[in-house]
Amino acid sequence: MRLFLLDVPENEPIAGIARDLPDVEVGRIGPYFVIESDAPISIDRRATGARHAVWYSCVAGLDGWRIAQWDKNALRTEAR
Repeated sequence: MRLFLLDVPENEPIAGIARDLPDVEVGRIGPYFVIESDAPISIDRRATGARHAVWYSCVAGLDGWRIAQWDKNALRTEAR
């Protein structure tokens, strides 16, 4: 399952934190970071250093996931 973020400098810290999660692969397809995992993922906003405006605009798409939490604390996915 995949989560897409636009590949812009503001989203690099978010992709970097995702890359450090167990069993998560981060790659690129076209203009997107692609975060892939077979298990749900959770990214702590504070760990990324992302400001709220960047945080709430980082997701460009989902494939096989739905967002279970996306608030000031974390972005968490779960299977559809």
